[in-house]
Amino acid sequence: MGLDLNDPDLEFADLVYAYQSWVMAVINDEKLGGEEKLLNDDIAEDALNAMRFLPGEVTSAIETSLARVYDVDADELADLLFPED
Repeated sequence: MGLDLNDPDLEFADLVYAYQSWVMAVINDEKLGGEEKLLNDDIAEDALNAMRFLPGEVTSAIETSLARVYDVDADELADLLFPED
């Protein structure tokens, strides 16, 4: 995808999509045992860039809702997303 943060057409929804894609890729790869790994450097980089502009409430809502959808403990998901914290 490659977020261009200088693109005047970049929308809030693009940032949400980038972060959501990263969370879903981590869940797939770490918890669901997907045969095909989804997480790659582009997804991770876009998510990190998106986090710079998304309020904490938005990232938290994304994490919470996806944890519920995929039946993953929210604390465990936080550990998967941010292992060094």
